[in-house]
Amino acid sequence: MVEKAEFSVRLLHPKFWLVWFGVAIARLTQALPLSVQMKLGAGIGRLALKLIGKRAKTAQRNLELCFPDMPETERQQLLIQNFEETGKAIFDSINAWWWSDARVQKHMHLKGEHYVTDTINSGQGVILFAVHCLPLEMGARIIGQFNPGIGVYRPHNNPVMEYLQVNGRLRSNKGLIAKRDMRKMVKSLRSAEMIWYTADQDFGRSSAVFIPFFNVKDAATITGATTLAKLGKAKVVPMFVERNEGDSGYTVELMPPLENFPGENEVDDAIRGNKIIEELISRSPAQWMWLHRRFKTRPNKDDPSLY
Repeated sequence: MVEKAEFSVRLLHPKFWLVWFGVAIARLTQALPLSVQMKLGAGIGRLALKLIGKRAKTAQRNLELCFPDMPETERQQLLIQNFEETGKAIFDSINAWWWSDARVQKHMHLKGEHYVTDTINSGQGVILFAVHCLPLEMGARIIGQFNPGIGVYRPHNNPVMEYLQVNGRLRSNKGLIAKRDMRKMVKSLRSAEMIWYTADQDFGRSSAVFIPFFNVKDAATITGATTLAKLGKAKVVPMFVERNEGDSGYTVELMPPLENFPGENEVDDAIRGNKIIEELISRSPAQWMWLHRRFKTRPNKDDPSLY
């Protein structure tokens, strides 16, 4: 488990200077009022919609697959809103990594935190069942205000970015575990810790079942929540984070632990999990990561791509 961001002089090599320049700009923008940040973010998102056509087509196709009955004009508006929200997410990460606790608390609203503390106080670990909502980075920082947990993450290939994300995420977590290190996750849960878990992306064919997700009949869905809850003897607590109306701050809602989970088999658990994910996304569909190729893995390798 990573418990400290390790800085080394090699991170100052000239090949990383451009990255550090970007970091310096980012650090300056974190001093801006949140309302100004969000306006800048929306503008960046609208520009990205025009410049990164491949991602725009992916998001558009996802919306078509998930909401085939939605009028085309409404889908297009949702696409534009999603890119605006994606641009705002840049500042969500900047704020999550560098805002003071006092400033975080000024802009946060937290509901249901007792579901976590009650479970941990009973001696059981907590699996935060989250979705890739765009302000998720800030959601972790907010939860860290009352209960720092264990972050599950993908190490970055760029060593400077790896240092920055570890340093930033340790402001709200006790430690970080690589997303494939199931053994350490189970060990943390058995020690009555809280870890993050997401099952709303396509992680490939390994350990996946093909079940409905919105209007897509066979979406590759991982079943790790069942394994973690069973081996870690932990409770699963759904959570959602969203930007408040008018971009005035962030709300994180923690929900009651799932009853009778894990169930009789992992497929039924995954179907139940996807229904929860659909409900969470539907709360604020523009704030979910539609740019991800959610349906890239098909049930059979010879099946035509949905993209």
